[in-house]
Amino acid sequence: MNRKLLAGPYIVWVIGFTVIPLLMIVYYGLTDASGAFTLANIMEIAREEHAKALWLALLLSLASTVICLLLAFPLAMVLRKRGVGRGSFVIFLFIMPMWMNFLLRTLAWQTLLEKNGAINAFLSFLHLPGISIINTPGAIILGMVYNFLPFMVLPLYNVLCKIDDNTINAARDLGANFFQTLVWVWIPLSLPGIISGITMVFVPALTTFVISNLLGGGKILLIGNVIEQEFTKSGNWNLGSGLSLVLMIFILISMMLVEKYDKNGEGTAF
Repeated sequence: MNRKLLAGPYIVWVIGFTVIPLLMIVYYGLTDASGAFTLANIMEIAREEHAKALWLALLLSLASTVICLLLAFPLAMVLRKRGVGRGSFVIFLFIMPMWMNFLLRTLAWQTLLEKNGAINAFLSFLHLPGISIINTPGAIILGMVYNFLPFMVLPLYNVLCKIDDNTINAARDLGANFFQTLVWVWIPLSLPGIISGITMVFVPALTTFVISNLLGGGKILLIGNVIEQEFTKSGNWNLGSGLSLVLMIFILISMMLVEKYDKNGEGTAF
């Protein structure tokens, strides 16, 4: 009974800051200004500007997820091969940026990428042409990759560390080259970490609005920006909640994938 009582604060926290806000979103999303039931808020996703924002958000978040995966997988394999421990300084370097405020990290990239920023100043010093990436989709993808890359590296590294070296050696003894070992051994055995990493990167990248506001200059609207504006500027909680319910579909799909391929939490426990 005492152990159950210890869960009390956690239950209160979950109810107050997760369950109740979620129920409010569902209520506002399925009602109009008068409180009558309607699906019009959800169907607003089919409007041209909303559909365009959703499609662009899907495209950029998918691109950033793929880039994170391509960068994180070889990096995680190198860390495993070198025997880097979970408590090592190298792993600490990957975790440390997550301790810094998300907004400050993104503002730092805005300062670096702007026309008169540090990167262009350095290129000018070397008499090289400057770059004009700020306020473009490329800058948004860069911000997503920078902010969410650790969420891809850590699950992959965690699951790769659990692969027995004897399994890899057996594949090589049977004549498998590096590419065959990668495709038929490394990737299938690391699938829980891959799915977990993809989920942990794709979902926040899809719903973000801070990165696109700062690095996109407010000129590139993603679905997260549209929802944020409906809540903060237009004051239309019903429409903002309805569009949020559409995004929850992608979150539920991600949760189902994790549940299917990572039932034991191998890719999330670190």
